[in-house]
Amino acid sequence: MYETTVLIVGAGPTGLTLALDLARRGIPFRLIEASATPFEGSRAKGIQPRTLEIFDDLGVIDAIIAAGGPYPKFRTHFGPFSLRAGSLSSPNKPSAGVPYPDLWMVPQFQTEAILRQRLRSFGGEVEFGNALATFTQNEQQITATLATGEVVQAEFLVGCDGGHSTVRKTLGLPLQGETIDEKPVFLADLEIESLDRTDWHLWPFAKGGVIGLCPLPNTSLFQLTAKATIVEAGVESVVRRVTGHRVKRLVWSSVYRPAVRMVDRYRVGRAFLAGDAAHVHPPAGGQGLNTGVQDAYNLSWKLASVAQGGPHSLLDSYEAERLPIAAAVLGLTKRLHQTRSIKRGELTNQLKLNYRTSPLSSGITLGSLHPGDRMPDLRLLDGTRLFDHLRGRHATELVTPDGPRILIRPDGYIAHIGATHCTKYAGEPTRQIHGAMPELIRQ
Repeated sequence: MYETTVLIVGAGPTGLTLALDLARRGIPFRLIEASATPFEGSRAKGIQPRTLEIFDDLGVIDAIIAAGGPYPKFRTHFGPFSLRAGSLSSPNKPSAGVPYPDLWMVPQFQTEAILRQRLRSFGGEVEFGNALATFTQNEQQITATLATGEVVQAEFLVGCDGGHSTVRKTLGLPLQGETIDEKPVFLADLEIESLDRTDWHLWPFAKGGVIGLCPLPNTSLFQLTAKATIVEAGVESVVRRVTGHRVKRLVWSSVYRPAVRMVDRYRVGRAFLAGDAAHVHPPAGGQGLNTGVQDAYNLSWKLASVAQGGPHSLLDSYEAERLPIAAAVLGLTKRLHQTRSIKRGELTNQLKLNYRTSPLSSGITLGSLHPGDRMPDLRLLDGTRLFDHLRGRHATELVTPDGPRILIRPDGYIAHIGATHCTKYAGEPTRQIHGAMPELIRQ
């Protein structure tokens, strides 16, 4: 029988983020993945500004930026004619409060590879081909049986195992919601001979429905999207018909039915759900992967604190904070899917999502800032940036010369604004920074 602190089921972006943050905090874990090999598809390719900030904190931002690129403009084809139009993300310059203002395109297989490499730098590994069979729990522990027959005892279990989650089914939690498009969608990664890679190609009046081909940055591939019925005659023939170019190879493909579904509980005892195991999104708006990563980032420091002797009540805040966020994001992605809107920016960048109603948020407001808000980046009077001081596993107390103190949680959200001095938070010593905040004072 193997013993560990946290058993993580599922090694997609959510499970990898959770494992990586636990690893840098020195918390023992095992990360198991039912698939025998790493995921090979581009599926969730849009990384939102808030997730880029998380990746900065986790030490992978340079690799993520290098692996990706900005979203291309749309080129809409009408027979022999074509029209170049806008993009899902217009370029913006970094500001004092937002260092990563734009949606960034990175194929999912690249994002996962970068997170795995960073995890290895802390001595962590993914156990591929090792599935969860079942588990039981009591007040003291989780007892999990793996498909190999191995038995693992853990203090906590986190299901990051996707829409068909074994963890969720074992807990008896249904995914509640609806299918929002009865026609399944075909998604594939293709290499197409000589097709221009400058734009995202759309054929709105193709036989059977819209066909899209999006060039994936730093690869030779395009991501194909179309109704599944369109490609029944063969992907190669459909692509040649609309583009006039030959498919050199098909790397990966999948069929899904757009739906909005979620659970009504994120926690049952010592077992938790995160990512697609808890909420399933249509791809519109690029919210699914990002919401899952932020689930993990919210939960990891809380698990670490409790594992090191902190109060178990801290874990109650995970569901209190993340379940309303998932519900709001599901409503947004449903609306974007049904209206076919390409409006993005503040609507989808997740920078204004907050925990103002959380039991962990207290104190007064300061300018536009409320307890529970994401703390914006700031240029401090000594010339340094606030985010450089936040990077790491600690909480931070920002002390202003003529105003209140701002206590910033390990995940970058404001825990408290007021006069109270806090030397420790979630079991870790706080890092104290002195400096005025001219941007906030002007607001």
